[in-house]
Amino acid sequence: MNDPLDKTDDEWRDELTPEQYEVCRKGGTEPAFTGEYWDCHDAGVYRCICCGSPLFDAETKYESGTGWPSFWEPVDEEAVNYDDEDPLGMGRIAVNCTNCDAHLGHVFEDGPKPAGLRFCINSASLALDRK
Repeated sequence: MNDPLDKTDDEWRDELTPEQYEVCRKGGTEPAFTGEYWDCHDAGVYRCICCGSPLFDAETKYESGTGWPSFWEPVDEEAVNYDDEDPLGMGRIAVNCTNCDAHLGHVFEDGPKPAGLRFCINSASLALDRK
C-alpha cells in the first residue's frame, strides 16, 4: 500500500465516492440518519475508509440519538488526532485519522461513562470489519 499522505487530490477523488471524498478529504459532514452505520449493531472494528487503519471497536459504539455512529473511545488513543480549530464557534473539535489525516467527525464531552466522550463519526469515513 502506498503512503496515504503521498496521494494527490485526484488520486483521492478516484479512490473514494463523492460523499467519502467530501467528508474525509474536505471536512464535510453527511446528513444525520443517512449513513450506513448510524444504526448498525454488528460486532467488529471500524476502520478508516481511506487507509484501513483501525479506529473504533463496535463494543464502544452506543446510541447517542444524533443520527451518526457514536463511540466513547477509539481503539487506541494514537489512532486519532484532534483539530481544535472551531471557525464556526460551535464548540466542536474535529477528529482525524492519525495515519492519513482523513476527517472522521467530531468529539464532544457529553458521552457516557467511562470516558465521558462522544466521538460523533461520519459513516462515510468508516468501513466495518465485521467479526
